[in-house]
Amino acid sequence: MSALRSIGSTGSPLPPDAFTWVYEHVKKDLWLSSMAGGTDVCTAWVGGNPMGPVWLGEIQCRCLGAAIEAWDESGKPINTGVGELVVTKPMPSMPVFFWGDKNHERYLASYFDTYPGVWRHGDWIEITEHDGVIIYGRSDATLNRQGVRIGTAEIYRAMDKIREVKDSLIVNVELEGGGDYMPLFVLLNDGEKLTDDLRKKINQTLRSDYSPRHVPDDIIVCPDIPYTISGKKMEAPVKKILMGKALDKAANLDSMRNPDSLFFFEKFKKQA
Repeated sequence: MSALRSIGSTGSPLPPDAFTWVYEHVKKDLWLSSMAGGTDVCTAWVGGNPMGPVWLGEIQCRCLGAAIEAWDESGKPINTGVGELVVTKPMPSMPVFFWGDKNHERYLASYFDTYPGVWRHGDWIEITEHDGVIIYGRSDATLNRQGVRIGTAEIYRAMDKIREVKDSLIVNVELEGGGDYMPLFVLLNDGEKLTDDLRKKINQTLRSDYSPRHVPDDIIVCPDIPYTISGKKMEAPVKKILMGKALDKAANLDSMRNPDSLFFFEKFKKQA
């Protein structure tokens, strides 16, 4: 290892244990550069700095030319705590439209629906006292499973094949230490029960249609699936509740078709 000068990591947040392992078992005097960005912008938002110190569990800095901030729900920058990763100024590599999206509806909904005119990337981050960055995972409906992003629509397409399942909702919750927990909540048709055979059927369908990463860690029966008035499943608010956020901060109940449905997830979090 005498010639080894640096190690880079990306794909998913590098947990503190991995930092410790590298310096204890690989080499003590190398540069561990953890970075994160997006395929859609063909670059990194945050990354390493060979002239600065490496802090346990932190990405060293925001990249040159990337105006990255952490914002709260009201669109204000926060100096402490976890907020939405936003980009407040344009970058040359940002996409300006989606192919076939004539009215820019999909494009605007993907990046600018939360903070008009400001790019929201869909990750939770914290800007640390060292001006470093910690990424806590996805804040939107996209599942980040072992470093691979999975669209929730894939899960729902598979569930449409299961006769016993009336509706479903899936989230992936990032845990301290680098792990994650991906539960699948199912609303069953009348008279159906979540038997061992049904669990196997659900898991086998997801595995065969897509991949082992699509198989949930748990399958839980719920009384209702939360929807907005416009008919969108509310994965992000459910994820926020499961990560400990207060229900009134996680969702706007006035914009929901069935606001009482969220009480199940609040209760589930307290019992977990």
